[in-house]
Amino acid sequence: MRTLIVFESMFGNTARVARAVAEGFARSAGEPTLMDVGDAAEVPVAGYDVLVLGGPTHAFSMSRRSTRDDAVRQGASSGHAARGIREWLDAQAADPAASVRPPAAVFDTRVAKVRRLPGSAARRAAKSLRGQGYDLLGRPTSFYVTDVDGPLLDGEEDRARAWGDALVVLAREALERRA
Repeated sequence: MRTLIVFESMFGNTARVARAVAEGFARSAGEPTLMDVGDAAEVPVAGYDVLVLGGPTHAFSMSRRSTRDDAVRQGASSGHAARGIREWLDAQAADPAASVRPPAAVFDTRVAKVRRLPGSAARRAAKSLRGQGYDLLGRPTSFYVTDVDGPLLDGEEDRARAWGDALVVLAREALERRA
């Protein structure tokens, strides 16, 4: 199963979740392609069987340049501020060659103390993907950090690996329906 995992990570926590999800996929579906969103601009999604997209929740949604700049002021690497999953999704929508849409799954990272608030990068990304014609594998999923810069809560990487395992099953079912 050719799987592309694209992630945005300002403090490294979302990257850790993405790597754990990749480990879950690798156990039974082969090694996925794991890419930072800044490096994924020219990668054709149509070349993959499954897309997994993840990013941090900023201001109750996907990050914007202004919220990424705020993260840099709080200590994040400035190398990740130029492009996020919002811009990546916009580019996918504008690409006429990207008419083949693999089944997709989305996740985000968010601060545990606001887990009950309604906004989520994963839910917003899922809405964008559905609007572009993607079929979603399950519900958007959140993984939790202790504070803006992390770290991940205990057990979140294990939960991400298990989510990756579960996505393999959902992806196989979706691909069988398409065949």
